[in-house]
Amino acid sequence: MARLVRHDATGPIEIKQADGQSIWICACGLSQDLPYCDSSHERTAAEEKGKCYVYDKGRQKVVDCRDDQ
Repeated sequence: MARLVRHDATGPIEIKQADGQSIWICACGLSQDLPYCDSSHERTAAEEKGKCYVYDKGRQKVVDCRDDQ
């Protein structure tokens, strides 16, 4: 069963570890290495506000763009 899930974030969430290192968690939903960020959010830079972008099954390219409701 397929479903659309809304992701409004255009960047990752930083998780600071006790040793001072950071882990970056994908918040845009486009990473190929979920739950970790692989910089796929850079594709969201050209997205217009007020639009809803639908990506293909592989989260690689936009297949539809709709007015956000």
